[in-house]
Amino acid sequence: MRDVLDELLAWWRAGEQVALGTVVGTWSSAPRQPGAAMVVGVGGEAVGSVSGGCVEGAVYELGEQVIGSGAPVLQRYGVSDDEAMGVGLTCGGILDVFVERVSPQDFPELGEIAEDIDAGRPVAVATVVAHPDAAYLGRHLVIRPEGEEPAGTLGSERIDHSVVDDARGMLAQGRTGTIEYGPEGERRGEGMRVFVASYAPKPRMLVFGAIDFAAAVARVGSFLGYHVTVCDARPVFATRTRFPQADEVVVTWPHRYVAEELAAGRLDSRTVACVLTHDPKFDVPLLEILLGEDAPDLAYIGAMGSRRTHEDRLARLREAGLSEDHLARLRSPIGLDLGARTPEETAVSIAAEIIQDRWGGGGEPLTTTRGPIHRHGWVEAAPSI
Repeated sequence: MRDVLDELLAWWRAGEQVALGTVVGTWSSAPRQPGAAMVVGVGGEAVGSVSGGCVEGAVYELGEQVIGSGAPVLQRYGVSDDEAMGVGLTCGGILDVFVERVSPQDFPELGEIAEDIDAGRPVAVATVVAHPDAAYLGRHLVIRPEGEEPAGTLGSERIDHSVVDDARGMLAQGRTGTIEYGPEGERRGEGMRVFVASYAPKPRMLVFGAIDFAAAVARVGSFLGYHVTVCDARPVFATRTRFPQADEVVVTWPHRYVAEELAAGRLDSRTVACVLTHDPKFDVPLLEILLGEDAPDLAYIGAMGSRRTHEDRLARLREAGLSEDHLARLRSPIGLDLGARTPEETAVSIAAEIIQDRWGGGGEPLTTTRGPIHRHGWVEAAPSI
């Protein structure tokens, strides 16, 4: 929903009735992840995408029906359906799309949810997308971190209690997905499916070294959806003018900055760090913290430099007491071998390595590989709907 929130909120504030289609489950090579959304708006306008173009026409027609009836619908599209070729999902995947009507009457909590997302406050929205009793479909429960009361209800106190516990765990990890329960919220039951959309703050990208390569990495990082911080101890280089697409430009020694952020709990398993200074007086104390015994469990740590610089850096880190296990976490020289030369090309190679680490890709040309193109981190059978 995040991608279409501005348009959705504008119609909601105007009191209009629109349809929101959300991907709530994917299997095999489905082109979009759970949470991808499309809005069928006023005057026939469509915003967003649920499949990259494969089934948008079918979802649009379903959205118009839902606006008229007000009854939510969970629809499966994929090669297992008789209508697969009719809707055009030729990639071989399966996706479940939940289509619901949205208006101030249907979804009164949307305004506060939008405020949380805009302010970077963690919030999750749980929606009943399948249930033996159609009266439960489309019910929403808004979940915030421990200590804050949920808003709305999924139909009973028992259901709400079960979902709140699970959704808070998903929110803490920034995970979005579907959980199955019994009709009354029984754990390990089946019959009710609840889609939990987590809106955690953006993952962080830390870029160290105020150089031209850092400016290109900051641009790519912002494009990929990261909250980008550029850090350098030299105020003449670390300026907003040089890094207009960074969310923050911090002038301090990198190792001091990381120590402060770590102590404040602002680094997590989604954070990526790109060390681009290739200067031992900056790199070594910084990497000692990023790779040491008390290091945060970051998603990615990469360091720029030639192979000679890399070997020298490793020797200095070993002298500082880092073990081979610690050093194995470092991606250096940084980036995939794309033959990159310019700052922009190098930024693409770094981004490619970050994406590869995130999803477990091999980095080979797709023309030389077999099997699913899209990686989801796990494989599960598609439930019946």
